[in-house]
Amino acid sequence: MRKSFIPFLFVVGMMQFKAQDKIDKAIQNLEHNYTQEKVYLLFDKDQYVVGDNIYFKSFVLNGYNRSPISNTLFVELYDHNKNLIDKRTIFLKNGEGDGSFVLTNALNEDVYFIRAYTTWMANFSEEFNFIKELPIYNPNSEQKLVLDKNTKWTSNVFPESGTFIDNIPTKFAVRLFSQGIPPTSWSGYVIDSEKPNEKLATFKNLDQNVSTFTITPKLGKTYKAIIEDNKGIKQTVALPSVSNSGINLQLTNDEKGINYKIKGTNLSQGLQGYSIIGTINNQLVYRANIKTPASEASSTIPTKVSNDETAVLQITIFDEQQNPVAQRLFFVNPKKLNLEKPTLAFSMNNEPRAFNSFDIEPDDDYKSYTVLVKEISPSETKNENTLLSAQWLTGDFTSPVFNPSQYFEKNANPEAFDALLISEKWKRFDWESLLAGKTPEFNYKPQKNLSFQGKVTNNGRFIPNKNINLLLKTENSDKNFVPAVTDDKGFIYLDNIYFDEPLTISFYLNKDKKEVSENDNLNISFQSLVNNIPYKSALPVTNYHLVNDKNTTPDPSIAKALQNRKNRQGIDDFNKETQIEEVKVTAKKVDKKAELDKELSSGKFTGMNATIFDLVNENKDAQSSYNIFQWLQGRVAGVTFTMDSSGNYVPSIRGSQASLFLDEMPIDASMINSLPVSNIAMVKVLKNDGLVGNTIAIYTKRGNMISDEDKTTEKINKVVLRGYDKSVEFELPDITSDAYKKIKNDTRETLYWNPNLSEDAGLAPRAKFFNNDNAKNREITIISFDKNDRLLYYNEVK
Repeated sequence: MRKSFIPFLFVVGMMQFKAQDKIDKAIQNLEHNYTQEKVYLLFDKDQYVVGDNIYFKSFVLNGYNRSPISNTLFVELYDHNKNLIDKRTIFLKNGEGDGSFVLTNALNEDVYFIRAYTTWMANFSEEFNFIKELPIYNPNSEQKLVLDKNTKWTSNVFPESGTFIDNIPTKFAVRLFSQGIPPTSWSGYVIDSEKPNEKLATFKNLDQNVSTFTITPKLGKTYKAIIEDNKGIKQTVALPSVSNSGINLQLTNDEKGINYKIKGTNLSQGLQGYSIIGTINNQLVYRANIKTPASEASSTIPTKVSNDETAVLQITIFDEQQNPVAQRLFFVNPKKLNLEKPTLAFSMNNEPRAFNSFDIEPDDDYKSYTVLVKEISPSETKNENTLLSAQWLTGDFTSPVFNPSQYFEKNANPEAFDALLISEKWKRFDWESLLAGKTPEFNYKPQKNLSFQGKVTNNGRFIPNKNINLLLKTENSDKNFVPAVTDDKGFIYLDNIYFDEPLTISFYLNKDKKEVSENDNLNISFQSLVNNIPYKSALPVTNYHLVNDKNTTPDPSIAKALQNRKNRQGIDDFNKETQIEEVKVTAKKVDKKAELDKELSSGKFTGMNATIFDLVNENKDAQSSYNIFQWLQGRVAGVTFTMDSSGNYVPSIRGSQASLFLDEMPIDASMINSLPVSNIAMVKVLKNDGLVGNTIAIYTKRGNMISDEDKTTEKINKVVLRGYDKSVEFELPDITSDAYKKIKNDTRETLYWNPNLSEDAGLAPRAKFFNNDNAKNREITIISFDKNDRLLYYNEVK
């Protein structure tokens, strides 16, 4: 639920408000049209190896609360060339959802990117989409991924309130920006350009991001800041030009509230007619008008403007013409995050591979918990973005911040966070557009659950205004009968439906079943009405690069991940046993596959190295896939898939785009993507073989081409729809197995993952896991929300 703020209205000097002035209308525009969402994804770890599963928990927020706006979240995986590799459609319940990606061995070692957004977010700037870089390693790749730790940095200076006025003492924030890890220590000083040897102010970094200094400028002077890091690298930054008139806004904090002081210079009527506007999450929380003609004014904004909760407050000063002339961001209640903490009962053992567990004491207000336990290395440089930092910082500010989580820890430096906010600007809206009455273009509206449009044809012709019977069935649900009527154009619609397993839809015309014949050739082609939105912006620049050296020594953390992959492969190899009966069955299937190939394909599409998939007699699991390309992923060595801007899978064979044929006729990828898998009899992959080169050939079923087991089953028209994506289940290792005992060095990083841990049969929620061989620093993260969106948060190392 969204918390509403009660605005505090004040009059400084007893000046009356103007009825429905420009600012009033701008605020109405802001509150009615600029409600926005932000996304945070919690991952089970920060880097992956092919064969891993990427597990994530999503939190969609509206301000500082879970969002009620969207029910659907899109999560996409891109390579560094912005090719869409895979995507997930996640169902959101009270702003929360979870999912996973399976990283196939076909992925090259490289840096990849996760993007997450809702349909509603697409009405606003793409810069507020969630984007995270993810390095993915593959020991078989020719090129190896290397992180450059000697990163370059840039710097800038920002005056408090954005103004630099003659003879007014002004506080500046110094900000360092870096693609990677900024220098641990740096310092600097300020000079008058005419007297470069005289230091007017000096400063040292408060953290790796920011520092501050104060200077009183003189008109006509030019000032510069010289910043130097601990390696002697220097940069010079010019301060803004000194203005001969204007105002400066200064903010400080104490127990009573937020103290503001406004100082003006060369104002014709002093501050008379000026207004102070405070907003939180695009809502008005404070307003005051000034009557006095003096050049200075001060007052206190009570912390109750944020309902006594933590929030970022934007203060904007308007002149007598109601134009914004100064702005400042301020963190309200920086030491009062109002976080609940769980009561935990630990049963911990530090021995290698020991069983561990902890219980969360039941609380009627918190029903479900996100729990992550992972092994961390204290020596690693920390650069984390947690739910806390996403909620109050990175979700609303798009400039890079190194280790944003530090501002919300126990030993956080409030002075450093305030300096960071001085250097930032609120970009969720701009006052000029609001004052001009502009509103966002709402091209995308959130829909509840999923919706589909079905094109109905009979013998290839549209059939308008016809009754169609639909039977909807998932693997774990009962059949659901849905009558439908085609519209004037021959379309039917499935609106607002929820399913997280492949949905099989059987359909037939509304007449006596005895009259239904194969000659009817009834077909329904469904198209989703809730779709991904192409990403137009460039992906972030990273500090990773590829080198042509397979012998590159990986970082210790990467070496552990690669060892863990090797361990998993060893367990899989150990468990693979071929039974005699399976060999017999396989032999029979090979014969049927050969007969099917002989029946369908011509000599032009024959090759010694062809890989054939028989979907008539084998591979029944293909029927549950969204399309045939999705099912083929990872099943043929050298064959990879990307997605085009329309969300169609496009195959490549050994790096070159594959030719596509349907029943040996050239065809576009979009046609294959929309072809129901139930209509496909065989898939043949040829790698520079035969007369057609790198090719994927799709063959459709003909006549009574059905498996022996289906020959006694009455023919029914069917189509399979893909709904919300469910996560792959996280599995604990079987430490008692002979295969696991053969592992000499257990290097698992993720020890436990559960995005929805709750009570079981009345027992307290319990997390159970096994140590790896070096479990000395286990980071435990627990997250939950109550019905009023009060956040429970725990992050400790045990």
